[in-house]
Amino acid sequence: MAEETERKRRRWHIAVFLAPAILVYTAIMILPLFGTLQLSLFTADGQSRVFAGLANFRQLFLDPRWSASFWNALGNNVWFFIIHMLVQNPIGILLAALLSSPKLRFSPFYRTAIFIPTILSFVIVGFTWKLILSPLWGVAPNLLDLIGLKSLFVPWLGKEQYALTTLGLISVWQFIGIPMMLIYAALLSIPDEVIEAAECDGITGMAQFWKIKLPLILPSIGIISVLTFVGNFNAFDLIYSAQGALAGPNYSTDILGTFLYRTFFGFQLQTGDPYMGSTIASMMFFIILAGVCLYLFAIQTRLRRYQF
Repeated sequence: MAEETERKRRRWHIAVFLAPAILVYTAIMILPLFGTLQLSLFTADGQSRVFAGLANFRQLFLDPRWSASFWNALGNNVWFFIIHMLVQNPIGILLAALLSSPKLRFSPFYRTAIFIPTILSFVIVGFTWKLILSPLWGVAPNLLDLIGLKSLFVPWLGKEQYALTTLGLISVWQFIGIPMMLIYAALLSIPDEVIEAAECDGITGMAQFWKIKLPLILPSIGIISVLTFVGNFNAFDLIYSAQGALAGPNYSTDILGTFLYRTFFGFQLQTGDPYMGSTIASMMFFIILAGVCLYLFAIQTRLRRYQF
């Protein structure tokens, strides 16, 4: 009886501590999410709104006025994500492996220097890199000229074939500290006994990382991949600060976030359409949800295989 009373009291304390966070999260995340999903099922009829069902989604996919912009933004978003997966995360893992070496001097300084861009404002990062890469007053042409490579300079943010990749690499520079720190923490959590046993077997250096450490940090790499996926498909700030709401040149850097912004709030002479904007936001939510569920399904399948 006493144990049951103690258990109930513990549950009550847990509820009290969780309640503020749950209330705040519900107010600023859950309720707006359901409000957006609900708004996507309506359309404007004069000064009032009427229920339209899935008509907005059909219009987004099938109407040439909307579908071309949507698929262009989605394709750019996929490429933006691929850049981070192929460049940011592998380099972050490599940096974490190097910085976790006990032989490296000034490791705390390097970690701090690499992580500092992560805490900078998107506006600062976008505007600064726009100035650096400017062909008129930027320092990039002069720096390339100093090493005899000025002929390689092109206005990377001004050409359609380079602009999105350039912004993706700028984003990698800003956020590479996140996977680095997460993998660094995962490497430090590996028991010393495992490392000592590997050294006794003659496994050292990079061979130790590939054969011992990497398999042990795979769950952390999976989490980083999910965070990268969610963050990239929610991206907006860097593109907007560097290229504006029109995501130039010629919408070559347009992603779902900027497409949503122009549609929902309007831009210049374009009137905002909250119903189609909510439809785009809903599609962003469904894409992110599908990606996360696919990852969780793969993880559960793998765990089930090991159990049996």
